[in-house]
Amino acid sequence: MYSGKRFQTNEVFGISTDILGPSYVDRGDLDTKLVRLLKRDTHIALRGESKCGKSWLRQKTIPDAITVQCRLRKTVKDLYTDALSQLGLQLVKETSTASGFVGRLQAIEEFGVKLLAKLALNQSGEYKRESTDKSIPVGRDLDDLRFVSEIINASGRRLVIEDFHYLSPEERKSFAYDLKALWDYKTYVVIIGIWAENNLLLHLNPDLAGRIEEVSIYWSAANLNQVLENGSKALNLEFSKRIRDRLVEDAYGTVGILQKLALSLLDEHDIHETCRSKCILDDPDKYDSVAMNYAEQLNALYQTFATRVTGGIRKRQNSTGIYAHMLSVVMDADVSKLTDGLSTDEIFQAAHAKEPRIQKGNLRQVLQKVDGIQVDEDGRGLILTYDEYKDEVFVVDKQLFLYRKYATARWPWERIIEQANESGTGYEADP
Repeated sequence: MYSGKRFQTNEVFGISTDILGPSYVDRGDLDTKLVRLLKRDTHIALRGESKCGKSWLRQKTIPDAITVQCRLRKTVKDLYTDALSQLGLQLVKETSTASGFVGRLQAIEEFGVKLLAKLALNQSGEYKRESTDKSIPVGRDLDDLRFVSEIINASGRRLVIEDFHYLSPEERKSFAYDLKALWDYKTYVVIIGIWAENNLLLHLNPDLAGRIEEVSIYWSAANLNQVLENGSKALNLEFSKRIRDRLVEDAYGTVGILQKLALSLLDEHDIHETCRSKCILDDPDKYDSVAMNYAEQLNALYQTFATRVTGGIRKRQNSTGIYAHMLSVVMDADVSKLTDGLSTDEIFQAAHAKEPRIQKGNLRQVLQKVDGIQVDEDGRGLILTYDEYKDEVFVVDKQLFLYRKYATARWPWERIIEQANESGTGYEADP
């Protein structure tokens, strides 16, 4: 009879905003490395795919961060505005002339009141304490990075930029140049996102050399097995080798998928808390049911993605066929290619072989628009992205691989290819 601490299964496995301690794994002492880097005068870039545990890592090592989420249409100035908002502050513009900016830094929360007091006490000349503690006059705006840095530094908190890949290429480059100035002002930022190229920010701004450390977050099969082992001990159960192997294989190197599959498998076995006597899970039929059900749950997500893309395609009457052929090639590509990057040349060769009217220049123009077509009105929902620096496409959300493996739905662009073949048009670039 098990006599240790008892847990509910959702306290051990699953996708959660809170860290699930019983199954948490510090792979490769990554937590220790990040804590060490946070003590140094450097920016940090955390590169890792969707659901790889970036948020848990950030929560564990930087629990009091100013965390700003990027969206596709956000600007760098939007990021600073969001950061001020999280500090309980907003910048209210009164007048803006050729000679300068006049406005007020206003507190909208209690923390902001305290921060304003700290700023007013630490500054001379520009900030002056008035009768109210809820605003102070300022002569600078968010284009002044020294001003932004003074506020962040006074808060004593670390600025974290999440989902950096959602920013447009222009905004990414702009922020990379801001990072050099922020470093000069002793404001050190953590940037988190998904990108294929090593040291992307250094590529965007070579002046960041020596001022930024990039850390790659990835999960080996051994790491994922350790998650299962840790969680199994807490629940007094064991996944058989063949079940462990399938869990790890279908996770595609992503801990979030593994966590979701593991919890669902326990539900399928009607296990909802720590077993009193040790349980062994070794039923491949139950695993098949779980994997197929997971794929079915993802159906709405990926059919929405498909509908959104095809909706964008149908608005481009002269390019429907080229979009459809491009997506057909991409969605049939190997997992390794879509993880490491599928080049425009490879896409062109496969698409051109099926439809000779497709030209590489037109195809590249289409790829440059793929990100914008997928996302919703809030700039979210990226599944597939084009990296213009490497001229490659790669998958952002690896759940797509599991969906592709277990689902049987037909992609909408298959019908568009048929329609384009019937009409004989649709292979020009976008207007």
